[in-house]
Amino acid sequence: MQTLHFTTFIQQSAEVVFDLTRHVGLQRDALSDYHQEAVAGTRFGLLNAGETITWRARHFFRDRLLRLRVVEMIPSDRLILEQAMGPFLSFRQERYVKPCENGTILIDLVHYEWKQGRLGQIADRLFLGSYLERLLNMHIDAIRKAAEGGRWKTYLMK
Repeated sequence: MQTLHFTTFIQQSAEVVFDLTRHVGLQRDALSDYHQEAVAGTRFGLLNAGETITWRARHFFRDRLLRLRVVEMIPSDRLILEQAMGPFLSFRQERYVKPCENGTILIDLVHYEWKQGRLGQIADRLFLGSYLERLLNMHIDAIRKAAEGGRWKTYLMK
């Protein structure tokens, strides 16, 4: 099992950052280069506890599906997603939102294991791990930019 850890300071309230982390449209927009779209489950707005979302995106010249379930959610504190169906043997994303003096700390922990066993471990070291890290960084960067600029209002003020 591999773990990716990201810690990001965002100059915005914990409430806004938390809602952006679970906004379907923001994630779709962040990964538009990969033609990512929600095709089943919660397809618009904010993900909530117990809900699922199925993403379709183009990776390595093929359309891929990933269904995630919100297994735990404490508003403005944490959001935990687990794979219900997809390319991983296991996948768990833990997002923690911690208010601080002049903004918010977003902590992302992603635990994953590829289905291909030993071959998947080798591929992870060679390119899959850095590929997944780049995708997650793109999403986190989109959250930060939307939160610190005025774009968060276009996602959350409807």
